[in-house]
Amino acid sequence: MLHSLRAVARLFQKYIGWNKIGILLSFAIIGTAATVLWRMLHKINIDEVIVAVKATPPGNIALAALFVIGGYFTLTFYDWFALRTIGRGKVPYRIAALAGFTSYSIGHNIGATVFTGGAVRYRIYSHYGLDAVEVAKICFVAGLTFWLGNVTVLGLGITIHPSAAGAIDQLSDTANRVIGIGLLVILACYVAWVWSAQREIGKGGWTVRLPRGPNTLLQIGIGIIDLGCCALAMYMLLPGEPNIDFITLAVIFVTATLLGFASHSPGGLGVFDAAMLIALYQFEKEHLLAGLLLFRMLYYLAPFAFALLILGVRELLLNMRGTRHKIELTPVTKVATPILAVEPENNDTGRP
Repeated sequence: MLHSLRAVARLFQKYIGWNKIGILLSFAIIGTAATVLWRMLHKINIDEVIVAVKATPPGNIALAALFVIGGYFTLTFYDWFALRTIGRGKVPYRIAALAGFTSYSIGHNIGATVFTGGAVRYRIYSHYGLDAVEVAKICFVAGLTFWLGNVTVLGLGITIHPSAAGAIDQLSDTANRVIGIGLLVILACYVAWVWSAQREIGKGGWTVRLPRGPNTLLQIGIGIIDLGCCALAMYMLLPGEPNIDFITLAVIFVTATLLGFASHSPGGLGVFDAAMLIALYQFEKEHLLAGLLLFRMLYYLAPFAFALLILGVRELLLNMRGTRHKIELTPVTKVATPILAVEPENNDTGRP
């Protein structure tokens, strides 16, 4: 059976290609989201949205901002954990924090996080002796942390509140609960697999040693805290009425985030918003849209601008340091040249 599946996969890759399917899937998700948004928002009252934004309690916005800061602080531990996993534990936390924050802030907004985030990470880590392969391993381990956290939150959330996912996938509570339990079983099997022995994946120089059992639990914890902070930020920006519980919102939020991630659109723009508008149908559209706009400002735009400022200042300092280094070397070069020019004459006189 396994050999047959592998043969089918090889034929599929040869004649169609997984990349084409991924591109088609992205366009399908974006197209569906655009259609949904048009149907739901083409009659929206912009003035009411502005009024709803202004009516959002400042205390809620401040708490949401604190949760966003907490989420990005947790993101820095994605890289910190990954560096220790690949054997680069001597890289200081401040560098891991810089790479983690800037790569995710820029990747979230530009899209194609694997490539944009990887490029930012390489620019930072290359100054500390890491090559492209090691940066790719960091991206893999950080991505694994993200997915483990998502599987845990979705598995628990859908099992407890299957109706939350039903608002998006339109499946029955029983079907969603089966999916949730299935996710938890897969997660438990993975944890048992890495707990029983040291596991490696990949070949040659691309081999990645997976974290053992206890470290995997730490990895899952990092992912859960990150997602929890993000969901809490969104929760604080929702309208006060009607009231929904946090677990329901967390399931909807994570599902919408994953759909946005699958679309590869910058910041899941359109896709994330459409999923939230569909799932949270009980809220007035203008008030919910106000919360989504505030969330985008706090979680996407503000960190993006801050990350660009940090990287810009860093590049300026590096260039200034490089220029200063060249100026300091210039006098040494001028003095060394005439000394070398005299040496042949000394050798002609027979001096040793």
